[in-house]
Amino acid sequence: MISFLRGNFLVRNPAQVVVDVNGVGYECQISLNTYSAINGKTTGLLFTYLQITENAQTLYGFAEQAEKDLFIHLISVSGVGAATARMMLSGMKPDETVRAIVQGNARQLESIKGIGRKTAERLVLELRDKLGKISLESTVLPSASNKMETDALNALVSLGIVRPQAEQAIKKALLANPDTTILEDLIKQALKNV
Repeated sequence: MISFLRGNFLVRNPAQVVVDVNGVGYECQISLNTYSAINGKTTGLLFTYLQITENAQTLYGFAEQAEKDLFIHLISVSGVGAATARMMLSGMKPDETVRAIVQGNARQLESIKGIGRKTAERLVLELRDKLGKISLESTVLPSASNKMETDALNALVSLGIVRPQAEQAIKKALLANPDTTILEDLIKQALKNV
């Protein structure tokens, strides 16, 4: 299995990138999210997923490990293939996709080209609990600019609180006490808001 590629980005477009690794060119299928992250860069690292089927071997590239992990979760759902998962990651940012699934927002998922009502409902049904409990780096609070907020969010999620509820609790705690500098105090205050 090819876990990642580090090299020069020779060919770059919104659907694929060719990475030159010591003279060998690897063609990776990418999402618009990854394209935005690597656009303008000439070298870098892509996390990869190799899909082997009867007719092809396709390498998918991701700018972040969190996006790769989400891709793997998406293709584990019956009826969601790699092309559909890539379309989902192109249609919404990974944190938006996770949030829609965890909150059970099938309508938002249906807005992505190629995702119908049944597929959206199946995604919510099969992935809601899994994605609510894991800690994806890209799904931290948008305002979590420091380590304390991120640590507090991870602590609440590890206690079994679903991510969206934990995010709201932390926001309320910070609004009530914006000068909080101690992690334990932030967690305690957030727990009161759950």
